[in-house]
Amino acid sequence: MEIIQFNEKKCVACYSCVRKCPVTAITIEPQSKYPSIISSRCIGCGECLKVCPTMALSFKNAMEAVKKLLASEHKVAAIVDPSISGEFPDITDYRLFVQMIRSLGFDYVMEVSFGADLVAREYQKLLSKFEGLYYFSTKCPSVSAYIEKYAPEMLPNLAPIVPPMIATAKVAHLFYGEDVKIVYIAPCLSAKHHITRFGGDGKIDEVLTFKKLRDMFDEFNIKENIVAYSEFDAPLGYKGALFPLRTGLLSAGEISNSLLTGEIVTSDGAENVIASVQNFFQHGKAIHRHFDLFFCHGCIAGPGMSSEGDKFLRHTLTVDYVAKRLKEFNKEEWNNNIEKCKNIDLTCTFINDDQRLPEPPEEEIQKVLQQVRENIEIDNQGCGACGFDTCVEFAKAVAQGLSRPDLCSHFAMKNQEVYIESLEDMNKRLTETEKALKNSEKLALQKMQEAENARETFSITIQELPVGVVIVDAGFDIIQSNKIFVDLLGEDARMINDVIPGLQGADLKSLVPTNFYNLFSAVMKNNEIITGKDITINDHPFDVSVFPVQHSKVVGAVLLDMSSPQMQREQIIRRVSQAIDENLSMVQQIGFLLGEGASTIEKNLNSIIESYKEK
Repeated sequence: MEIIQFNEKKCVACYSCVRKCPVTAITIEPQSKYPSIISSRCIGCGECLKVCPTMALSFKNAMEAVKKLLASEHKVAAIVDPSISGEFPDITDYRLFVQMIRSLGFDYVMEVSFGADLVAREYQKLLSKFEGLYYFSTKCPSVSAYIEKYAPEMLPNLAPIVPPMIATAKVAHLFYGEDVKIVYIAPCLSAKHHITRFGGDGKIDEVLTFKKLRDMFDEFNIKENIVAYSEFDAPLGYKGALFPLRTGLLSAGEISNSLLTGEIVTSDGAENVIASVQNFFQHGKAIHRHFDLFFCHGCIAGPGMSSEGDKFLRHTLTVDYVAKRLKEFNKEEWNNNIEKCKNIDLTCTFINDDQRLPEPPEEEIQKVLQQVRENIEIDNQGCGACGFDTCVEFAKAVAQGLSRPDLCSHFAMKNQEVYIESLEDMNKRLTETEKALKNSEKLALQKMQEAENARETFSITIQELPVGVVIVDAGFDIIQSNKIFVDLLGEDARMINDVIPGLQGADLKSLVPTNFYNLFSAVMKNNEIITGKDITINDHPFDVSVFPVQHSKVVGAVLLDMSSPQMQREQIIRRVSQAIDENLSMVQQIGFLLGEGASTIEKNLNSIIESYKEK
């Protein structure tokens, strides 16, 4: 059963709960930022609730379940822990909070003190016929749970007696019927789990903490000044009302706790209880005492009580409350009620619920110790900041997967120092990188300026060329062209050029004939120069050369207008020269037939060239 609940949204990952848990029931998974609760290991002591700064941890809320019980057709009895007087110092008379509880809808309001009286008598009987076996008292569910889970070899030493709340539930069923529903109003959390193992006449239906009782008073606007006195329903308890205090059960059973003659060792608080159990196991025969233990510092300091309040004030209030009740106490009626309950079975048994993990190999423990305490000699005396008594115990928990190395303060500080050093190194490298980036940025700006200058130079240059020039990209959109090219294309191109200088971005395919466009496509695909192609645009013949600028990405072309006189003379010269080159080899082959005829032909051809140049 899950008693403690965790709200990740409220958690600030301080890990106080992890360090405080006395049984390592709260762990941090290797890849998780937040703690997690292992319900099977939890003993419901509530130590974690006391240290959580953001209330990310809470206990199971029974308010709604109690409201449903009160709204049902069943009779409902509230059995109230006597420590309620310490919870409500603001209420001047206990009879007022009895009536306040009735006002919530309870049919009966009983005090657990009578059940404590019955239990105290059972302890007195058990201890008076000593047969060599020393016992732990079982009035505190967290103590019983601790031994069941973490010291099961000592189960025979658990006194086989029900806790006072169960004894009171049995009394309530005896007095008010088997069908009556029971709500235990308590300072205890572990009772929420403990009640699940009792049925029949010991059945308790819900456990409502004092904190939630306060919330119900507020919700229904029940205040001291609007209720009258009301006494607890019978049977009334006697000295059992003292059991929330450290030696209260001994007083109720008239069992001596004298340092010289007594046979009882009393202890309270998580650390003291665990140490007591360990000492009992190791030195039980030498100690030869029974142990009366509270996991809290008495029920007056239970986790189900409000966080406000002082332990010693609560102690005083509880004693004063009991003293006031006993002034007019009817001992004879109490004896009669004790007699009526003589046949109630107050025995119980406990279960072996061993939650201890196997001891990790020594090499694993040493590996963890080396990791967390590197270069520091281990003397097995830890600082306790991790929540464990020694470094070895902490290392065992880490090796078992119940803790993490970073819960060691030394390890965390060491990692912090390494982290700081790495940050400093990173900052240094970032500074150097920033400087390099600035230099790169400066160089890039310089290169960009050079590129811009080159682009401007190129633009000026192609505008000065006496031929048409056009450059296109892989999508055959014009990157740049000169005025001669625009003029060669005609009036439509000039109109576009007026809006978009150089026809930048214009689709080449829409401006030139298909056979011209295909030359661009071929060069773009094959990355080979095409020269000396005759193309007609707007009835004008052009000599075209197309060439790759950037493989498969940029292509350029030069157009010569063959209709201009200058171009005609140059073309005749080029073609006559070409004819000379092509026919020279043939002339050489037939020279033996023609003799000096070949020389005469060459002379005549050269004469034609020279005469044309003179024009």
